[in-house]
Amino acid sequence: MRTLLAWLRGEPRVCSMVPIPDEADEDARRFIRERAELVAERVSLVNRIAAVLATLGVRDYNPLLRNRRGRLDELRTALGTALPPQARAKIVRMIDRLELVQAQVAELDQERDAVLEDRAPDKAAKMIQQLATLRGVGVQSATVLVREAFVREFPNGKALGSYAGLTATPYSSGGAEREQGISKAGNRRLRTVMVELAWLWHRYQPGSVQVSWFRERANAAGRRARKVMIVAMARKLLIALWRFATQGVIPEGAVLKPAA
Repeated sequence: MRTLLAWLRGEPRVCSMVPIPDEADEDARRFIRERAELVAERVSLVNRIAAVLATLGVRDYNPLLRNRRGRLDELRTALGTALPPQARAKIVRMIDRLELVQAQVAELDQERDAVLEDRAPDKAAKMIQQLATLRGVGVQSATVLVREAFVREFPNGKALGSYAGLTATPYSSGGAEREQGISKAGNRRLRTVMVELAWLWHRYQPGSVQVSWFRERANAAGRRARKVMIVAMARKLLIALWRFATQGVIPEGAVLKPAA
């Protein structure tokens, strides 16, 4: 109680308060997380089908194509025979599950994309629409950024970087001082999409300040150093996108998509 009263009085560094979104924002991010689970399940089913066919010496079969069922009759094992009945039945059952997963992913994608057509968007939808106007930022990335982070209140960019787990973890003991890499203690979904966006930003926004900063430090560096620097760039980009979504400040040097 004394700690809480001290925090209410405004005493610095007494404790930290977790920014909690309201119930509607918390519920709105369920569909984006469900989509990630379904995509992982789709990858798992494709790999399991490939594993069954690999034991029979069958290759060059893609269960994601529309002719996946018709091609089963054309497949031949390494001995030149048709698929064994039990193996074929197992693959057909996995294809049934795969098609259900694909249908559910498509349904969630329609719900996600409908935000861009909303003429009277709420605060979160407006931020998604605004982020999607940047070249290199798609609706999926924009939705993850907003639903996982930007709907929360952060006092500054440092707090946002810490929430994403993109802050450094220095080690200091006696005369030894070194960096141990990023903390990875924050929101892993947000951290993953930001690293992906950093590589895309490097490609689609070559004139931005973040890319210039990355090139100055990583051009002469090795492959491992480039991976470290792209994470540092992801943190800078996250803060820039947060300011763009919440305050309308366009990242320096960034280019918007051409109007439709």
